[in-house]
Amino acid sequence: MTQKSFKQSNILTGAGGAAIAYDRVNGSTPGIMFLGGFMSNMQGQKATALEKYCRTNGHAFVRFDYRGHGESSGEFAKGTIGAWLSDALLIFDDCTEGPQILIGSSMGGWIMLLLALARPKKIRGLIGIAAAPDFTEDLLWERFDSTVRAKLEKDGVYYEKSDYGKEPYAITKELIEEGRNHLLLRRKININHPVRLLHGMGDKSVPWTTAFKLSEKISSEDVRIVLIKDGDHSLSRDEDIHCLQITLQEFLRKD
Repeated sequence: MTQKSFKQSNILTGAGGAAIAYDRVNGSTPGIMFLGGFMSNMQGQKATALEKYCRTNGHAFVRFDYRGHGESSGEFAKGTIGAWLSDALLIFDDCTEGPQILIGSSMGGWIMLLLALARPKKIRGLIGIAAAPDFTEDLLWERFDSTVRAKLEKDGVYYEKSDYGKEPYAITKELIEEGRNHLLLRRKININHPVRLLHGMGDKSVPWTTAFKLSEKISSEDVRIVLIKDGDHSLSRDEDIHCLQITLQEFLRKD
C-alpha cells in the first residue's frame, strides 16, 4: 500500500466558475471517495462516519458537495446530472491518486456508475447505498401525472415535498430532459469491477427492486446485493453504517 501527500485546500473551481467544496484525508491506497445524494451534503452521517473510519485506518478519503449543494456555490435548481457528474470528475481527477473505491448514496449511486464508466482504469470497486440510476426518468417523470407534467412544461420547475427536510425538492424540466443523456438501465453497463449494492427494504424513495435491475445490467460477475429488511432510504443508523463498513473492509482486505 502506498502513502500519498496532497496539497491542503477545500475548494476547486469547476465548469462555469463553480466553487466545489471538498474535504480530503491523506492516506494509503486504495482511496475511498464518497458521492452524496440529491439535495444532500458532505456533512451527512454516512460521509462523516466514513471519514472517521478512514482516518482511523489510514486510508485516503474524499467527500465533496456538488454545485448547488452544501458549501459549494451555485443554485440547486440549475443543477443537472451532467453538471454534477462534471463536479465528481473534477474532484476525482484532482484529489485522488491510485485505485479508488467509490461509494455512492442514492443519486450518488448513479453518479458513481457514470464516473466508473468514465475512469475505469482507476476503479477498484463500487458500493451503492440505495443507488438510484435513472431516477429522473423512472422515479420522477414516469410517476408525474398530467398536471405536474403540464406545470413543468409551463413553469420549468415543480416543487415536490421532501420527506427528509423542510425544503421542497426543486424538480426542473432541464433536470428531467438532461438526465435522459445519462440513462443506464436501458442497456448493458460495461463495468467489470466488484460491485456491492446495499438497499433498505423499507425505502420509500427508491424501490429495493432497483438493486436487482441494476445488478442484471452490470457486466461484472462479482455483484452482490445486501438487503436490510428494516432499513429506510438513508441507511444512516449505526447498524446500517456498520454494514457499510463491513462491506468496505471486504474490498480493502483484497489488497
